[in-house]
Amino acid sequence: MQSNNRGGNIVRTMVPEETGVFLTWEDLWVTVTNGKEGRKSILEGVTGYAQPGELLAIMGPSGCGKSTLLDALAGRSGSNTRQSGEILINGLKQKLGFGTSAYVTQDDNLMTTLTVREAMYYSAQLQLPDSMSKSKKKEIACITIKEMGLEDAMDTRIGGSGAKGISSGQKRRVSICIEILTRPKLLFLDEPTSGLDSAASYYVMSRIASLHKRDGIRRTIIASIHQPSSEFFATKGFPCPTLQNPSDHFLKTINKDFGKDLEQALDGGIPTEEAINSLTRSYKSSEIHQEVRRQVSEICKRDWGALEKKRNHAGFVTHCLVLTRRSFVNMYRDIGYYWLRLAIYVALAIGLATVFYDVGTSYAYASIQVFDRERLNGHYGTAAFIISNSFSAVPYLLLISLIPGAIAYYPSGLQKGAEHFLFFAAIIFACMMLVESLMMIVASIVPNLLMGIITGAGVQGLMMLGGGIFRYPNDLLKPFWKYPLYYISFHKYAYQGLFKNEFEKLTFSIDEAGGPTNISGKEILRNKLQMEMGYSKWVDLAILLGMVVLYRLLFLGFIKTTEMIKPFVTTFMSAPPKQTTQVMVNPSTAPSV
Repeated sequence: MQSNNRGGNIVRTMVPEETGVFLTWEDLWVTVTNGKEGRKSILEGVTGYAQPGELLAIMGPSGCGKSTLLDALAGRSGSNTRQSGEILINGLKQKLGFGTSAYVTQDDNLMTTLTVREAMYYSAQLQLPDSMSKSKKKEIACITIKEMGLEDAMDTRIGGSGAKGISSGQKRRVSICIEILTRPKLLFLDEPTSGLDSAASYYVMSRIASLHKRDGIRRTIIASIHQPSSEFFATKGFPCPTLQNPSDHFLKTINKDFGKDLEQALDGGIPTEEAINSLTRSYKSSEIHQEVRRQVSEICKRDWGALEKKRNHAGFVTHCLVLTRRSFVNMYRDIGYYWLRLAIYVALAIGLATVFYDVGTSYAYASIQVFDRERLNGHYGTAAFIISNSFSAVPYLLLISLIPGAIAYYPSGLQKGAEHFLFFAAIIFACMMLVESLMMIVASIVPNLLMGIITGAGVQGLMMLGGGIFRYPNDLLKPFWKYPLYYISFHKYAYQGLFKNEFEKLTFSIDEAGGPTNISGKEILRNKLQMEMGYSKWVDLAILLGMVVLYRLLFLGFIKTTEMIKPFVTTFMSAPPKQTTQVMVNPSTAPSV
């Protein structure tokens, strides 16, 4: 799009028809459920368009609805939102498929242990088709890195909290690189300059704006930014005072949170509410607004055709292999992932080995928040993630099971022989896999890390209470604790397997008044510990491994169910909201610059 501003009038000319995506939205309303306050309007009657070769900037203060507008245009609105209006792609109602569009979120969700080159190459293997050679994928990854000016940081680790890496601006550019690997014609960016200094912001935006010059694709780019237009506000009676930051002044003008500051800053002392309404009325009656509506109408009338179907990304097997390799590298380099756990378990094992050193066979009866971004953008499926995560974790969990297990097992004088120890380690391995699977389910339901830890600990605590260790099984209350909790708690089968592994085929001596007597291990398990002796310890292990598979399938089911329900919920919530008077200007309706 070309635009000229002469005498306050904007003259726009349409770009050629060859390639690209024309996106229009007309009379778009979005409301959201806000707890006890009921429904709240976020966007009210917004109209606009974006064209190939254009960087459309959506301006506004925090909380004004910039991200909501982007989500609505990209088809990523939450289930608690209701929207009405018309959003058309090339004048038609059609879905945005993989490779046609990409969405860069505010947060840079990157693997901190990978270098820029590795992150890009793994992403290229996930997104680009199997028919493309590895050398070609590497070439595309390197070209994309150079397009965003990251060639000097290619072999530097991304880094994160506690680990030195690339700068915030470079991380933002890496996030953009990952999403433009497939050369999408429509790119959404949610506050790409958020948290960056002015120099980094300028560099990021200049690289984004010049993308089409580098790869030859007339890309439609829509970004939310904090960069107001001085001319628009000045012509509407709100010029920026001398020696004041223009961004601060204009954002205060339309932000109710700064009402008192605005009244002091403006000579007339106009309240924020009145300033907003004045700007709204002025824009609605302006030639700019009429020109926008004319352009929307013209775009919708022309026959641009349906979107070209993009090539499919890599296949399921490739996804599994690449994700497994990437997860393995990440786990190996991240000290806190498994290595710290290994060190802690070794220390605990040494403690157990010394406390219970040579325990003997005498017996006395006496009363344990990588995948939206990539999944939402269609890089790979949930099943591929689950399979790869499971396989990549196996070597580390085996290491943790064997080394600390051996340190705790042999000095304690437990049963000798490789079979008994390997079964002991297998039970530990299965339990760790189960706990990881359980926490994956919790993470898919609970929104944040702290709540996830609390929820996971609560579920684990309930299972331990009903697992038959704090109270013997026959002493548990029948409702809930015995049926069903005792039988669905994996602790039950872990304890039974470990006790059977140790007590079976042993004879224990008991000192009684009539003299020492012998008692078999099976008798202790059956009569004293109330273990179920109708099946072997291997059945207990098989049940644990089956529960691992079941938990992973449950995790897959939760994700898939959410994906299936969301369109129905969105459709149900899309009834037209009650039309009310516009009281807050939506900056997204301002002309693009």
